[in-house]
Amino acid sequence: MPELPEVETVRRGLAPVMEGQRITRAEVNRPDLRWPFPDRMADRLTGALIERLRRRSKYILADLDTGETLLIHLGMSGRMLISGAMLGDFHHDHPAPAKHDHVVLHMGQGARITFNDARRFGAMDLMGTLDADAHWLMRDLGPEPFANDFNEDYLVARLRGRNTPIKSALLDQRIVAGLGNIYVCEVLHRARIHPARKAGRIAAARIAGLVPLIRQVLDEAIAAGGSSLRDYRQADGELGYFQHGFAVYGREGQPCVTPGCPGTIARIVQSGRSSFFCPQCQR
Repeated sequence: MPELPEVETVRRGLAPVMEGQRITRAEVNRPDLRWPFPDRMADRLTGALIERLRRRSKYILADLDTGETLLIHLGMSGRMLISGAMLGDFHHDHPAPAKHDHVVLHMGQGARITFNDARRFGAMDLMGTLDADAHWLMRDLGPEPFANDFNEDYLVARLRGRNTPIKSALLDQRIVAGLGNIYVCEVLHRARIHPARKAGRIAAARIAGLVPLIRQVLDEAIAAGGSSLRDYRQADGELGYFQHGFAVYGREGQPCVTPGCPGTIARIVQSGRSSFFCPQCQR
C-alpha cells in the first residue's frame, strides 16, 4: 500500500498538469473500484476547474470550482498516469487505452490523467469541499507528520500509558496520519527502539525524539520519489528509489548498517505485518 511519501510524490507529479486546469471531459469506465463511484461522477467532473491539488494522509484531494472535492485513493496497485504533456525533458504521448484504465480525465491543455488499477483496491469519491474533513475516510485521521499540531508534546501525551506496541501506535492513523509499515520500521531503527516495546513504557524524551525522526525519514523518502515496491510508480511512470536506502525494511538476515553494531536484521510479525529491526541496537 503506498504510504505518505509515495502519495505525496504522485501529488507533486500531477500538480503541474492539473492545478488551475479544467477537466474538459471525464470518462468513467466501470461502476466501481473498491467501492461504488458516486452518482453521475463523469458528469460532475466534466467542465470542473481544479483549483487546488492537496494530500491528506494517503489520499489525494482535488478541490474543484464546483464546490466539490475529488478524493483519490491509490490502493495497492492504483496508478495516476500522465500523457500528452511535457514532464521535465520528456514528452509522454497518449498511449492506447489499457484494460484497467478505469477513470480518464482529459485536461484543458491536452494532458490526459489516467487512473489505472489492476486489482481495483483503489477508490474515488466526490464530496463537498467544506465538508471534506467529515468524510468517513478522513474524519478520524490524526494530524499530518509535517503539521504544527504534530509535535513532541502531542505525541508524548497521546502515547502516555498506552499498552500497545510502539510500532502499532505509530501505524494508528488516529494518532498520526499517513505513516505505514515501511517508514515506521525505518524510523524506529533510527530511534533505536524495538518495535514490540510498549508505547507507554518508553521514556517521554525518546517518544519526543520520534517526531523529528519521522519528518526526517519522510523528507528523505519524498526526495527519493518514494519506494518502488510491487506496483508503485510515480505519476510520470518512473520508479522511486528510497528502497535502496532502507536500513532495515526487507533486509532480514543482513548486517545492521549502524556504525559499530554487530547485529543482524531480524523480522517478527505484528498484527499480520512484518517488522524489521536490529535486536542489538533497538531496545
